[in-house]
Amino acid sequence: MEIKIIRPRARSDESKTGTITEKGEVTPGKALTIFTGLEKKKEKACGMDGDNNEKISEILGELDDLIGLQTVKKLIYEIRAFVEIQRRRQQEKLISEPMTLHMIFKGNPGTGKTTVARIIGRLFKEMNILSKGHLVEVERADLVGEYIGHTAQKTRDQLKKSFGGILFIDEAYSLARGGEKDFGKEAIDVLVKAMEDHKDNLILILAGYKAEMNDFIKTNPGLKSRFPIHIDFPDYSVRELLEIAKLMLTKRQYTLSPAAGEALKRVLELQTGKGNEHSGNARLVRNLIEKAIRKQAVRLINKKEITREDLIQITEEDVEEAREQLLRAYYRQYQL
Repeated sequence: MEIKIIRPRARSDESKTGTITEKGEVTPGKALTIFTGLEKKKEKACGMDGDNNEKISEILGELDDLIGLQTVKKLIYEIRAFVEIQRRRQQEKLISEPMTLHMIFKGNPGTGKTTVARIIGRLFKEMNILSKGHLVEVERADLVGEYIGHTAQKTRDQLKKSFGGILFIDEAYSLARGGEKDFGKEAIDVLVKAMEDHKDNLILILAGYKAEMNDFIKTNPGLKSRFPIHIDFPDYSVRELLEIAKLMLTKRQYTLSPAAGEALKRVLELQTGKGNEHSGNARLVRNLIEKAIRKQAVRLINKKEITREDLIQITEEDVEEAREQLLRAYYRQYQL
């Protein structure tokens, strides 16, 4: 588009910015408006416009605010930088690396895998990698059918829901547990084909326990090359779990009494010690906090006078009763 700038004539019925003339010439004010619009379009196409940058910074801030997960955060920043630099190289007509962004998340339950996947989806939307950035979370039962042909259709239905975003498959290794005749193999084949057919607007994240996911990748020679990004989610330390608990309580406008804080620490040390590797991590903390809040309510309901402090504080008694209830629930689960 060629823009020729002219000076507008001084006329009382014209604004100072002028108008487009009959010959297609443009006044200075209009030229600036057009140029600014073109630049914004160019920046948006590259994922670098001001609004996008602000949203990206906000999303990365949410990632930074997550407790622990330092190695995970570092890798997400690396992925973001890699994508942006490859785009810049493409703009300069330089050789760029293929941007295959399918991922494998390895870690125990409650280590933040789903939370991070949601953040990645939103981040990739603002970077114009994905058109929607939503997360569809499924497991084996959502993909595998009961008869020939059923699995392919179920898997395609979930894929269709995921286009423009992320399909997050939890306990993905279960798709390969039944051997060659199991319908899970059919689901894997459909997923692999979709990764090729919709590579520009679909990201798959396979999640599960570390050892099981390592074995799963070996079952299909094509999986390893299609999932170049592997992220390990470590278990939280007791200190980090206490921070998560306090954050959960603060958001709900509760606090722990000093004795309750010590009681919670003892519970977490016991539940995350040797032999309890699959204790639930942040999921365990959430269950304890929710049960402690209910125990507080039962303790207060028949009290004649309830102060604001009573409504806010979780006591040692509440935590201990929550622990006992949780242990009974675990016992029933493993006895059945």
